[in-house]
Formats: sequence, structure tokens, C-alpha cells
Amino acid sequence: MQAAVARHQAPLLRYATRLLHGDADRARDVVQDTFVKLMVQPPEQVDGHVAEWLFTVCRNRTHDVQRKEGRMSQFAEGQVERIVAVEPRPGATMERAEQHTAVLKLIGQLPHNQQEVVRLKFQNGFSYQEISRITSLSVGNVGFILHTALKALRQNLTAQPE
Repeated sequence: MQAAVARHQAPLLRYATRLLHGDADRARDVVQDTFVKLMVQPPEQVDGHVAEWLFTVCRNRTHDVQRKEGRMSQFAEGQVERIVAVEPRPGATMERAEQHTAVLKLIGQLPHNQQEVVRLKFQNGFSYQEISRITSLSVGNVGFILHTALKALRQNLTAQPE
């Protein structure tokens, strides 16, 4: 093992660094992983072709790292601070409260059966089946009433002046 590290570490580092576009830190990690895999590999499986085996494992590990990092999005300078703001933007809470009030007002303008179904569904979280049992309406009728109510709410909400 020591002989393999002494003989192949520098060439593997150069190889991995080139594959990783000059990133020496990631290359060192890849080469270290390669030698760890060699340590757990049965000696009879690598005897006579250690260099080929090491370069193959190093190449595959490099590609794994690149694929993994390709799925991860890189942040530009200062982008994290813009994305990870703990506080909501100014006025967001007030806007939500105003929207909530407007929706409740519009729900209050719906026919009674639509109000009841909407409130059972969205304020209490009941399923169509549960609303059907509570109101003695068929499940299909509950769906129709809910659909009609939501359509009316959507139309009335978009028609409101800002």
C-alpha cells in the first residue's frame, strides 16, 4: 500500500486536478477516496494492474463528484444573503392580512351552502367524504359546490381593484 501511494499519488493528483479543472482541493479528496478504496480492495483483484485500477477509480470518482456538483446550484457572491432572509420583506405580513380579509369577505358573499363547504374544506381540513357525511350531500355534489364556490372566489378576487 505504501509503495502504491508513493508511486502513484503525485500522478493521480495531477490527473484528478486536470479533470476537475484545476481544483486541487477536490482533487486531493478524490485521490484520498481512491486510496481508501484500494485499501479495502482484495489484493488479488489489483495485482499486476494497480496503476490502471487506481486511475480508473480516480476517473470514476472525479465524474461522480462533477455529477453531484452539477446537481447543486452554485451561489454568486452575495446571493445567499438575498435568498436566506429570515424576516419577510417589508409589508408582506400586511399584504397577507389584507388578502386574507378580502378572501373572508368574498366567502361571506357566497350562497350559504357554498360558504359551508368552503369553510369545512379549507378552515377545518375535511375531505370530500367527511363533508358529505356532515352535510348529508353526495360526494359529487360537495365537489360541484366547492368547484363553483372556488370559481366565483377566483373571479371576484381578480375583479377587485388593487
